[in-house]
Amino acid sequence: MSAQRLMVIGAHSADFVWRAGGACAVTTTNGGEARVVALSYGERGESGELWKEEGQTIEKVKRVRHGEAERAAAALGATFESLDLGDYPLEIDGDALILISDKIRAFAPDVLITHTDTDPFNPDHPIAYAAVNRARGLAAGAGVSSAFKTITPPVFYLFEPHQPELCNFTPNTFVDITSVMEAKLTAMQEMKAQKYLQTYYAQRADQRGNHARRSSGNQEIRQAEAFQRVTPNVVSAL
Repeated sequence: MSAQRLMVIGAHSADFVWRAGGACAVTTTNGGEARVVALSYGERGESGELWKEEGQTIEKVKRVRHGEAERAAAALGATFESLDLGDYPLEIDGDALILISDKIRAFAPDVLITHTDTDPFNPDHPIAYAAVNRARGLAAGAGVSSAFKTITPPVFYLFEPHQPELCNFTPNTFVDITSVMEAKLTAMQEMKAQKYLQTYYAQRADQRGNHARRSSGNQEIRQAEAFQRVTPNVVSAL
């Protein structure tokens, strides 16, 4: 993955950190630009620790989550914005679909990353996949001449879900994040509303590092992130 313009679109404000934070840091470290878009803050379904505070409100949770995500993105050299479309349930109407498509078209990423199309334990994630997949097609003109500006189709990847075996996830791309692992750890530590995930995803990076070493023969790889490429790889020769 050698994107100069990387866009990660997650259902909730922390999704990018766990699953593509390393890829963001690799991109920016190599002189590229990484942009994170969250469809929601995860204020209802993914902010359990915050709701333990007495007198908590939706708006307060959103403010905290925005700050966490913004600081995490900064640690990776990326930018962050939330479209604040609500979660549990996340619902994408026509206007929201156009907004997502416009964000993709305006940034014109080389690589676009989002969720898998299946997740039995998080109903918002497949909704995000469907919206991003459709918005990507609209932004690229769906392969035909259009009456509006279109972009070169970005390479489309799915990042690793929490339960990969149950989400139709088959990794076919590993990104070596060894050199940026400290930045990813710093970013994960900002997500205090979901501290319980920090250890899990640090361990997952080590596990995927092992897979990347065995797949490549490169013994220098210690940590990696796994992705599933959706778009075909077009080459001039094998």
